[in-house]
Amino acid sequence: MKKSIFLKLILCFLFFQSSINNAQEKINTPYGNNKEVGKYAKVNGTKLYYEEYGTGEPLLIIHSCGTDIKAMEYQINFFKKNYRVIAVDSRGQGKSKLKTNDLTYDLMAKDLEELVKHLKLDSINILGWSDGGIIALKMGINNNINIKKIISMGANLRPDTTAINTWAYKQVREIHAENLKKANSNDKSKDWNKELQLDNLLLNQPNISHAELAKIKAPVLIMIGDKDIIKNEHAVEIYNNIPKAQLCIMPGRNHGAPRNDSKIFNEIANTFYSNTYDYTK
Repeated sequence: MKKSIFLKLILCFLFFQSSINNAQEKINTPYGNNKEVGKYAKVNGTKLYYEEYGTGEPLLIIHSCGTDIKAMEYQINFFKKNYRVIAVDSRGQGKSKLKTNDLTYDLMAKDLEELVKHLKLDSINILGWSDGGIIALKMGINNNINIKKIISMGANLRPDTTAINTWAYKQVREIHAENLKKANSNDKSKDWNKELQLDNLLLNQPNISHAELAKIKAPVLIMIGDKDIIKNEHAVEIYNNIPKAQLCIMPGRNHGAPRNDSKIFNEIANTFYSNTYDYTK
């Protein structure tokens, strides 16, 4: 089945326009620490913190590893104008509780599926960045909830150098070695059990097969920057193995595009969510 590469002409236009003017907007809402809207849900043996904004089709926003809701503030601020945004702290991150000694992407995907059921949502769109993008793919593979569309930014199928650029692969291992030293020295500055479990996600997970990707029923936009942690050819590999997929490799951008290039990132994401595409040609 032939599939279309996403936004060839529009992407070039946005790229040059954003290069001229990509000033970050001022954020006034305390996303991730908003006492007026922040709530907890007891799901799947843990307690997840989430915030809701706006009205319209539900859009679940999932942050990257070791961050929290605030990391996605530019996406929340943009999409809340037209969507019911549900921004959540993944298990063990932000204000959400860890409640496990074996943190996995499968477990976090189930957490969010249970949150969607807890909120009684008939269907949902998903936007995930990095680890959030992996969780989004896992949710698509599971098909346990009705997913309309998925955007997965900076995700990988494997934790090795066939998927991840060598410099990033080495950096993760260096950070893990330092964290092990701290944990073994009785340092109390951080919860090292949690930090080592987060390291394990990056070091040993995910392990997603092409056959699993083929199970995804929802349309998926795979996004990376051409200077990303993820190799360009790996993004193409993911795209090639999802039945209803589109691909956007953002020129001159890196893994941090949702924050440091939020304007162009949000415009591309919004175009994908707002339009219907023919995946049969």
